[in-house]
Amino acid sequence: MDTAARRRLSACLLVLQMFHGQAQEDRGGGRACIPGFQVKNYQLDYSGAFRKDRALAQLAFDDCAGNEDVAFLVSHADFAVDENLRLVVRQDVPYGGPVTMAVHAAGSRADDVAAVEVKGRPPLFTPTQDVLRPPQVPGSRAKRSLLVPPMMVTENQRGPFPRVIGRAHVMSLEQQGKQTFHLTGPGADQDPQGLFSIAAETGVVSVSRSLDREASDSYQLEVSTSDLGGARVEGPAVLLVTVIDQNDNRPIFSDRRYSGEVLEGSPTGTTVMTMTAHDADDPLTDNAALRYSIARQSPDKPSANMFYIDPERGDIVTVISPSLLDRETLPTTTYQLEIVAKDLAGSEVGLTGTATATITITDHNDHAPEFTHPLFEAQLEEGSVGVVVNLTVDDRDDPATGGWRAVYSIVSGDPRQSFSISTNPDNNEGMLAVVKPLDYEASAFHSLLVWVQNEEPLQGGGPSGSSSTATVQVALLDVNEGPRFSPDPLMVSRMEDLPVGSLVASLTATDPDLLQRQSIRYAVLRDPAGWLAVHPVRGTVNTTTALDRESPHVRNNQYTAVFIATDNGSPPATGTGSLVVHLGDVNDQAPSVFPATVRVCEAAREVGLVEGRDRDLDPNAGPFRIELGAAAGLQDTWEVSRVNATHSQILMLQPLKSANYRVPLLITDSGDPALSSSTELRVQVCVCRKSRMICSSASSLRARLLLLAAATLLSWTGL
Repeated sequence: MDTAARRRLSACLLVLQMFHGQAQEDRGGGRACIPGFQVKNYQLDYSGAFRKDRALAQLAFDDCAGNEDVAFLVSHADFAVDENLRLVVRQDVPYGGPVTMAVHAAGSRADDVAAVEVKGRPPLFTPTQDVLRPPQVPGSRAKRSLLVPPMMVTENQRGPFPRVIGRAHVMSLEQQGKQTFHLTGPGADQDPQGLFSIAAETGVVSVSRSLDREASDSYQLEVSTSDLGGARVEGPAVLLVTVIDQNDNRPIFSDRRYSGEVLEGSPTGTTVMTMTAHDADDPLTDNAALRYSIARQSPDKPSANMFYIDPERGDIVTVISPSLLDRETLPTTTYQLEIVAKDLAGSEVGLTGTATATITITDHNDHAPEFTHPLFEAQLEEGSVGVVVNLTVDDRDDPATGGWRAVYSIVSGDPRQSFSISTNPDNNEGMLAVVKPLDYEASAFHSLLVWVQNEEPLQGGGPSGSSSTATVQVALLDVNEGPRFSPDPLMVSRMEDLPVGSLVASLTATDPDLLQRQSIRYAVLRDPAGWLAVHPVRGTVNTTTALDRESPHVRNNQYTAVFIATDNGSPPATGTGSLVVHLGDVNDQAPSVFPATVRVCEAAREVGLVEGRDRDLDPNAGPFRIELGAAAGLQDTWEVSRVNATHSQILMLQPLKSANYRVPLLITDSGDPALSSSTELRVQVCVCRKSRMICSSASSLRARLLLLAAATLLSWTGL
């Protein structure tokens, strides 16, 4: 407390002492007794430890009836009021001031509160001395200015109301009846209106109803005096009314249920969680000083005190040893604690609040997976794939963690990597599967060494104890396999002019079932052009018709046929193989001219380029020789000029009228022997005007001449 505040408090204390003296004078003079504390505030100096039964102050209280049924309650648990109205220390306390407390006196005729502040060094007094007796002032009293002491009201007071809580000012006898008191401010003439009132003549302040400190812990009002004409004489002076707390609020946890986790094997003293409750009472008093405790643990095995809660901080820590905090041996992995928070620093009369703390013992990987059997066996038919056996393991760790989930590996026995192992997420089993078909004739028996460990490393275990191994023996069952062609495909080259019935190839298929004596028969499965036949026993393939490299069934000079081989097993098995015949070219295709029609203007000389084409390959195709046909008179009108090995230029030697003309051409390839073909090039001579080309629709000049001859003949006959 700073110096100014101390001075104000001392002044208030002096006024209270004056009140007390005035009250004594009033009682001596026959004036009415005012029940309650005659001194409302006590300020003591004290240092060092508080010793049991030590008296700190003599309290001044009078219910105006001998104080027979008055009970005193001190807000601080270390202090009490004895039968001589002394404030004494109840028990040794290893500390000295400052301490602030309220003393509540309640009886059938009086109910009042006084405030006590202990600070500094101890006073010198005897138990019978009134330590706060006001000093005697000799002579006549000086005129006093308006000095209003602070007042205190205990919350939740019972009626009847109004109740006197103090006197605002002591007025001299000559002033009485000449001035009136006025009280203003929140709680008087402002909201909440009517809580406090002041007697106009005496300055006695009263409270009209019960107060709630949690709604408002203090009220600041103003006291003033006025003369009979209403003019202000003194004030306003501040009146501070403090609401003294009662322990009327229980501790409340923010949640009814709390959850925490602790890892199994954790050291003793490991913090699990923190419980926090709140009390709406005055935090500067024991009314809100909370202490935590564990009322019940469920289940209570292996110990009823597996956990401890710090009474002041609310931290829940483990008490059980790490070896006993074993998730796999505990009766349950979840414990429930009933937590109690009690105010009044845990006093027997303190109010309580409860909550439930659920603590889960979480798992770490302290158990390695172990195969349930050292040997697993399986059988399957050769050539099949898929899961052949499920490998089972035991693991005592939590199935929801990586310390339980298993990882499998094949250590040895699988050089061709024909097997794989995956983990079933539902039951942690290892699913051993064949991923590459196995051959009975190559190996009828497979022995695998498999290994299992957890996803997470083992805690506190060496390499030898972190995993487990087992042997898996897989036996193959022999099945009738189909014959296999070799090679497949079989590649041969033949000329396309191969005579019918000629040998094309000899197929070879063998039976992989070496332990079975079986015969094989051949047949054609797919022959797109129908050119081939196969001997059913020997497997020789012959032509049944001429081969044609230019056939649409030939792609990139290759013809493909598919054959089937069938054994005589039970049931019979089949296999297929392909024969690819590369066809050599012979000059069996005559060349042709492209395009078949060209258009040209009447005045043009160059008709256009024509191209020689041949379905044969070199050297049976170009270079081509293109020349005019043998018709008479062609050389006078047309000319063929070679441009390169494949193209020639057609020239018009004299202008021709618009008509359609056919020019006979002869084209010859370069094969040995060479092939030739005769064709006609259609030349349309058109009338050209600017960007337009008008061509005759007549089919040819020859057709026009025939029509002219027919007309002349009709005129001769007179028809």
